[in-house]
Amino acid sequence: MRIFALKLSKTHLLRYILDISYLGTRYAGWQIQPNAPTVQAELNRALSLIMRTEMESLGAGRTDTGVHASQLLVHFDIEMELPSHFQRRLNSLLPPDISVNAVFTSPKADFHARFDAIYRQYQYFLTPQKHPLTSDRAWFCHAKLDFEKMNEAAAILLEYDDFASFAKTGGQNHTTFCKLTQAIWREAHQEDALYVVKNMPLYVFTIQADRFLRGMVRAIVGTLVRVGEGKISLAEFRRIIEAKNRSQAAENAPPQGLFLTKVVYPEGFLQK
Repeated sequence: MRIFALKLSKTHLLRYILDISYLGTRYAGWQIQPNAPTVQAELNRALSLIMRTEMESLGAGRTDTGVHASQLLVHFDIEMELPSHFQRRLNSLLPPDISVNAVFTSPKADFHARFDAIYRQYQYFLTPQKHPLTSDRAWFCHAKLDFEKMNEAAAILLEYDDFASFAKTGGQNHTTFCKLTQAIWREAHQEDALYVVKNMPLYVFTIQADRFLRGMVRAIVGTLVRVGEGKISLAEFRRIIEAKNRSQAAENAPPQGLFLTKVVYPEGFLQK
């Protein structure tokens, strides 16, 4: 995409899309909050410095305190074409734990980072071995786990579409229905979002759906771990889902193991 610093009509807003990554350890999540550092606030600050006007960005979703993203799509509007070397300049203004990986436009004039996404993927990382390089990016869980049984339980999730039992209480969900297309545990590979210590035992839970409820993935992981520990049977896991009551599921898994890893749009919606 050729980029020029050309001023356009004030009535003509151009929409740009950013592919960003961040380590969420020191942030109170993606979304702007009063009196707390957030990824969105840092991005808006950097955009405003470059554009010399107050800027606002909107993400494909939001992550909670301490949760990471290897890919989050964000859009923003501006009345001018982007200045040259925009991506490099934006990265120089962002803190080291946030990066812009790509800049896109869309042939869809009203492209929306959140509403046009067709599915999202999260990965949750868990390790039985303590290591300083994974302390803020994986759950150090020393319990002996039956991953085969955990995968049997994960397969049960795909039979349902109402996940009220795993939704954060008090959340502003208009519906608790989600269409899950993948839910599986396996050993982590080098291509996964987290692979920092060679030969370290590392397990990853990959879950994919058209949408997720707030706190849903961590609640599912926490409950699946109880299945792996032998504290919840497969029949009990099914009853937890059918109860549609958050108090029936286990406590949330810690936030540091969770990554938003993929946001996918219809073919042709993003152009460089």
